Amino acid sequence: FQPGQFAWLTLRASPFALKEHPFSFSSSAEQPQRLEFTIKDRGDFTRTIPTIAPGEVAYLDGPYGAFSVDRYAAPGFVFVAGGVGIAPIMSMLRTLADRNDRRPLWLIDANQRREGIIFYDALEALKTRLDLRVVHVLEQPPADWNGEQGRVTQDLLQRLLPDNRRDLEYFLCGPKPMTLSVERALHNLRVPARRQHTELFDLA
Repeated sequence: FQPGQFAWLTLRASPFALKEHPFSFSSSAEQPQRLEFTIKDRGDFTRTIPTIAPGEVAYLDGPYGAFSVDRYAAPGFVFVAGGVGIAPIMSMLRTLADRNDRRPLWLIDANQRREGIIFYDALEALKTRLDLRVVHVLEQPPADWNGEQGRVTQDLLQRLLPDNRRDLEYFLCGPKPMTLSVERALHNLRVPARRQHTELFDLA
């Protein structure tokens, strides 16, 4: 698979039963012998995930999707994630780290609360292997929070992004309101639409 792609997952059912569920890979494409998915409890199927025991049969159909850094040659990449939308972005970051890629990277990771940040420790470790700047944005920060607060706004993007921001490729993944807002902000900052790549995480 290419980093950022997804697969359809079937558990405890026939792969022909039309009960597939899409999940993005969150593991490195350079280590295809180990497949990882990051799944949030958001519905009937995802609530059963903790009850799956080692050794149970899982069916995967894929990979699918064009949401991948492998499809674009760029001097650097900007990632904007909301909540579990960090999953395909982690796949891309882990893959770039395994390839010893030294291009500059920016990650803006938006969450409600500090305890909701997924992959906090893993991201800190990736900063030692990549030219990666990580900015966490919290809507409901604790009293001792010294980082960014509120939402991912045009002012925040203008402040954080480099002067050559129009030359970079952008990958946005998260709830629809966040991604649409960031798309508008990037448009106002004159980032070409062809450099913006969006994947929405929502219940269908």
